[in-house]
Formats: sequence, C-alpha cells, structure tokens
Amino acid sequence: MSSSSPTSSFAPLKNDRFLRACLRQATDYTPLWLMRQAGRYLPEYCATRAKAGSFMGLATNVDYATEVTLQPLERYPLDAAILFSDILTVPDAMGLGLSFAQGEGPRFASPVRDEAAVTKLEVPDMDKLRYVTDAVTSIRKALDGRVPLIGFSGSPWTLSCYMVEGKGSDDYRLVKTMLYSRPDLMHRMLQVNADAVAVYLNAQIDAGAQAVMIFDSWGGVLADGAFQAFSLAYTARVLAQLKRTGVDGQIVPRIVFTKGGGLWLEDMKALDCEVLGLDWTMNLGTARQLVGGDVGGPGKALQGNIDPNVLFAPPEAIRAEVARVLDSFGLPHTDRDTSGPTQIFNLGHGISQYTPPENVAVLVEAVHAHSRAQRA
Repeated sequence: MSSSSPTSSFAPLKNDRFLRACLRQATDYTPLWLMRQAGRYLPEYCATRAKAGSFMGLATNVDYATEVTLQPLERYPLDAAILFSDILTVPDAMGLGLSFAQGEGPRFASPVRDEAAVTKLEVPDMDKLRYVTDAVTSIRKALDGRVPLIGFSGSPWTLSCYMVEGKGSDDYRLVKTMLYSRPDLMHRMLQVNADAVAVYLNAQIDAGAQAVMIFDSWGGVLADGAFQAFSLAYTARVLAQLKRTGVDGQIVPRIVFTKGGGLWLEDMKALDCEVLGLDWTMNLGTARQLVGGDVGGPGKALQGNIDPNVLFAPPEAIRAEVARVLDSFGLPHTDRDTSGPTQIFNLGHGISQYTPPENVAVLVEAVHAHSRAQRA
C-alpha cells in the first residue's frame, strides 16, 4: 500500500486483548466493551448531539462521529471502540429516506411494501456511505492504537424488518405478512440486503475497521424454521463475502449477534465467523458447551451477556452480577500457546439512555478485577 494511503499509517495497537479473545487466544483478563457505549447516557454525548442538531447530523459528520466514538474511552478503560453510526445507513443509501425524530426511533419515508418497490432495490453506491468509511479512518487515527475499532451493520433480516415496517414494530405484522404470503419478494430483498451489507462491511474494513459485527437485532422474532431460512441463511451469505484481513494485514474477526437467538445456537455454530454474541437469556456455560469448543480445537468465542438493567442497581449488586456472569462462563482459557474457549464481556443488548454513567465505571472495574482474579 502506498504511503499516501490514509489507512497505511495507523499506530500499532497497544491493547489487543479484545482481538485476541475474538480469536480464542488467552488474555490476562476478560476484555469488555458495551453495545451503544457512545450514547445518550453520557452528558458529553448529549452536548455533542445538540451541537450537531440531530442524530443523522451527528452520524454523517466525520468530526462529530469521531468525537462521540472516543467519549466513552475517555471515561472508562474499555477494551474496544465501536464506530458511531446507525444500523440503517444501508437502506438509507438505497433511497428510503431515513430520519430520526427527537425521542423517537428511526423512520423511513418510503417503506418497501410491494413488488414494484422490492424489484427496484439494488446494492447502493458506496459513495453514498463515504461519510461512514471516512469516519472509520478518522476514528482509527484518533484512537492512536489505544484499542481496536469495531465496524458494524444491521443483518439482512433486521434491515428488511425496518424497510417493510418503515419504523420499529411491536408485532412485525407487515414484514411477516410479506414473508408468509410472498416469500419470493422477501428472499429477493434479503439477497440485495446481504450483498449490500457485505460490500459495506468490506468498505469499513478497507477504511481501517479491525473487527466487524452483524447486528441481527430482530432475528429472535422469527419462528423456528423461518429464522434459519430468512435470517441465518442471509447472515451466512454476508459472511461468505467478507475480507479476512484488514489494511494492516491482521485477521478481522467477525461477530454475529442475534437478539433472542439463544434457541438456535447449535444452528449458528456452522456460521463462518469467530464470535457469537448472546443476549441475557442464555447461560454462558451452556453456550460454551454447545459452541465454545475445546482447547486446541475449533469453536466460537462468546460475547455477552449481562442484563443492561443491572446498571440501575447499586454498586454491590452490579459487582455481584458481574461475578455471576463471569463465573457462569467458567474458567477462561489461559494457555498462550494454543487456542481455547474465551469470552468478551458485554451487555446482552444496548445500554439504556437512563443509565447512570458512574454505574458503568463500577461495571468496567468489576469485570477487569474479577476476571483477573479468576485467572490467578
């Protein structure tokens, strides 16, 4: 790569524990990061968002996106940063017209609800998502090797849910109506989405992302059978197209998180990814037995899975629940010469905007302290 490339001059990584754990390599403590760690629970985030004027104003401005991505790392010794963006940037680039009203979730101006709308869908020009890849490069430079940077996208199924419903949903009536009455249209949309997500994540990898995550936030609303056909198959289609190494020649681990997906962990074992994320309904020890693998053999690293609402409890309750979650995984793999079962500590879903920031400090400290003690 030529020296003029913006991605050829990234600083060497000072803390690689997250990446090591993704690859089932031993670490001196269990690394952690938090889903939605740059968010509304932080007063400094709210101040930057006010300056930006809107959520999309924040996400589409490289300087603001860089600033808010780094904010949680200034407060807490987290082991990874995650790109500040939204899971719906891809359908927005397809021309569906994404907006966020204050206090409301995302909304599309032009939902995809009939054959004509589905037929028109195509993989968007990645130039329309330049603001995301520019942010990835900017954040990676600003991190200066402190911790790795995670890129991400919504899963093909989760994107389809929003694209058909036009917004968040309680009953998924519109998207499931299409799934059951016109599966051909659903499959067509999912194919386009899967190929778009793959191109998008590869663009993030080229811009400097050191791991990528697929958020299948709505996979758990599907019936058994439908999950495998309409979610899992298309997540697999994305994974098959992803670059294996980043701009610095290092392996880029791939994380798949399906909220409500614990039931299908054995099906997910076959996915071509390094890490499976779990919500709080799944016991980590059980998950480890199912997919964690043995020392020296193949297996998945596990990410998760404390209930985010624990963060509203007093410090002693947070510490007790951290210990319970770490202990439920069991003794982590410690042999530096071989691979084995590892955990990346995380919440079972995104952090609530009402979380007291000081309680997050308690959580981070407890994870690092207890997981060191486990290995002692």
